[in-house]
Amino acid sequence: MKHLSEHLSYAWTLLRGIWTPEKGATATEYSVLLGFIAIVIVAGVGIFGTSLNGVFMGLSTGVQTALGIP
Repeated sequence: MKHLSEHLSYAWTLLRGIWTPEKGATATEYSVLLGFIAIVIVAGVGIFGTSLNGVFMGLSTGVQTALGIP
C-alpha cells in the first residue's frame, strides 16, 4: 500500500506540473517569434520590390514612348 501511495503522489506531481500555467515566455519562444517576423518582413520586402520594379518599368516605357526613344 505504501508503494501505491508513493506512485500516486508522483503521478499527481507530474500532472500538476503539466497543468500549471507558465508565468512568461522563454528565450526560445521569443527567438521563434522573431524568426517568423523576419520571414514575413523578408517576404513582404521581396514582393513589394518586385511590384515596385514593375511600376518603374511601366513608367520608363511610358516616358520612352512619349519622347519617341526606341
